[in-house]
Amino acid sequence: MPSGVEIINGKKTFIPIENNPDVHSQLSRNLGIPTALTFHDIFDLNIDNDASQSSIPRPMNALILLCAPPIFDPVRSHTKSTIPTYTGSGPSEPIIWMKQTIGNACGLMALLHCIFNLEDGKYITPGSKLDELRRTAIALPPKERSQVLYDSQFLEDAHMDAAVRGSSTVPSAAEHAAGHFIAFVKDVRGKVWELNGSLPGPLERGDLGPGDDLLSPEGVKLTVGEFVDVAKTVDGGWGISIVGLGVGVGVAPS
Repeated sequence: MPSGVEIINGKKTFIPIENNPDVHSQLSRNLGIPTALTFHDIFDLNIDNDASQSSIPRPMNALILLCAPPIFDPVRSHTKSTIPTYTGSGPSEPIIWMKQTIGNACGLMALLHCIFNLEDGKYITPGSKLDELRRTAIALPPKERSQVLYDSQFLEDAHMDAAVRGSSTVPSAAEHAAGHFIAFVKDVRGKVWELNGSLPGPLERGDLGPGDDLLSPEGVKLTVGEFVDVAKTVDGGWGISIVGLGVGVGVAPS
């Protein structure tokens, strides 16, 4: 195992990653994702009227949200019991969802959920290790799919390299990640999905028209809006961060 990976309570546990464009960019490069896919901090959801964020590429159809438990719990604690346990597999499934079984890997899982599903995996290089992993995972039922991710040395190495490149002090794997990573993706059919490997399965949030992305008013309503509203009542709104995936100028790998 790379330095920093630990087995805690019988489970492989990573160092958690930060939710910022630099770290996600490095992780995506480690996974072999082309530099056409870029990462951007989203500071203002009224983005169409914010000149400081005019350089953010649109449409933006994938978001990664990190929020603290006091924000996540009021929004989703009542929803968890209503989500059916996912049992699907195969290419006919409308979305690729994966159960998280690696400790502190929720940031990696959020990125994989975005990349695997954004435009049906368009930004994955054909024939690459990640492409092979995606194809293998799609064919398997949920338990075996999770095991493939758990056993992947490729994912482990990619994650751990990115985890030590954040701007804050690098924690140990034994330090429990104090937050929930959630991926939101608009698929090619216009459906919006909430993808969280700690829930029983994918959550279909609704439909968007061809002129709306996840940063449009309706897109925000279907994705991060409720979390942001709750965050404003908790610690002054500091317990939340949003990174968007776009195509265009963004953070280059270091």
